Amino acid sequence: MSRPLPVLDEYRGKDTTISEGVWSAPYRRLTLGLILIMLGPAFETLAVATILPKIVASLGGLSFYGWSFSAYMLATLVGLILAGDEADQRGPAIPFIFGVVLFATGLALAGTASSMIIFVISRAVQGFGAGIIASVVLVCAGRGYPEQLKPRMVAVISSAWIVPGLIGPALAGLVADFVGWRWVFLGLVPIVPLATGLVYPALRKLTPSLKTRSLDFHRLLATAGLVAGAGMILIGLQAQSILIALVLILPGLAMGIPSLRYVLPPGTLRVKAGLPAAIATIGLLSVAYFGGEAFLPLTLVSIRGQNTIFAGIALTAATLTWTAGSWLQAHLALHQGRRLLVTLGLLAVALGLAGIASILIPATPATVAIGAWGVGGLGMGLAYSTLSVVVLETASTEQVGSASASMQLSSVLGTALGTGLGGVIIAFAAGSGRPPSWGIAVIDILVIAVIGFALLTAIRLPGRPPQISAE
Repeated sequence: MSRPLPVLDEYRGKDTTISEGVWSAPYRRLTLGLILIMLGPAFETLAVATILPKIVASLGGLSFYGWSFSAYMLATLVGLILAGDEADQRGPAIPFIFGVVLFATGLALAGTASSMIIFVISRAVQGFGAGIIASVVLVCAGRGYPEQLKPRMVAVISSAWIVPGLIGPALAGLVADFVGWRWVFLGLVPIVPLATGLVYPALRKLTPSLKTRSLDFHRLLATAGLVAGAGMILIGLQAQSILIALVLILPGLAMGIPSLRYVLPPGTLRVKAGLPAAIATIGLLSVAYFGGEAFLPLTLVSIRGQNTIFAGIALTAATLTWTAGSWLQAHLALHQGRRLLVTLGLLAVALGLAGIASILIPATPATVAIGAWGVGGLGMGLAYSTLSVVVLETASTEQVGSASASMQLSSVLGTALGTGLGGVIIAFAAGSGRPPSWGIAVIDILVIAVIGFALLTAIRLPGRPPQISAE
């Protein structure tokens, strides 16, 4: 039996004693509810890419293919930013309800869409709700559990991706083929009220961390500028004409960078020690990991002649090891320095990226990709989860919500940048008559270099875990 740990109950203003474990009686409903509510966005993220060709064949509108992802991502940015602030000012319960209603509405709209335009709109609604949910979930991990359990709860949240990662793409394909693609969305709707019923009572006990409530119009304008700038950059990256691309990308950068400086914690772009360094490192890690992963199936299928099942196995391996890395972080977090854990994770990701790059060499067995990307996933779980813990530990009580939103924002932007730039490189290779392997090689070199920058920013992370009294 674990020894009871004393923690400060900040919401009732007195000390209390709890049993160690996120599944103990005071936290069981909250833990189960958070896992269930994360299943929806996790499944959708992994399933949509599988069934999107069938959706386009059914609804038409191939030109909207890319926007099925971009609309989701841009709306997620808005949800992440706004929900974090609202959770600090009003408590997480109200933003949570708003988020799940939006996500469920988006699922229903997608499942009944009569055109690709409506489908893209439904993806935006889903993304807005998913951004709110993701932000509130981290707020709950930061404020709903004692310090000793935060690393473990971060690992539990990561575990919510195990089942979607294992069966999501295959199940979505089976449902789409035998029942209809619409039920990939409609089938998730009943899960939302179940998860809400489990989580909401616990969320009501988490009172606002800020005593005064005010609407930050400057932050709202910055959010709008960031989304508009990101949208212009995304459109520019997909433009066929270099002139049109420059006309869109340059103003997008001019609008987006100042907005990003405002919505992220001060000092993030300068990699100030502590919380800003953690946010910056998460962004670079996301650029590298997702930028490399996005083109791994292309390498295996188009260049090495493997089937999509084989490519799926490589991605599934990384999903499993990501979770293993997150749990390894939870085990080591009480004894090892945060900087050391993140550095080890980054090195493992770099090793994984080098391994999948070696698949471009014909003499390298294709099966190396499975092991290599498994190593990359292990590093991602170790580094990303540790960085999440650093954010929760270094943010003040009044800023847990906004700090969590900033972390998610950095990750989303990093993912968009990594995949977007990779797409530009592939398009350039095709337009200039070079083979796809050339473009993928450039991408792999680029993302490994980004890991090098992440190692430099990780130097600014805390060296040791916080000391917690356990009298």
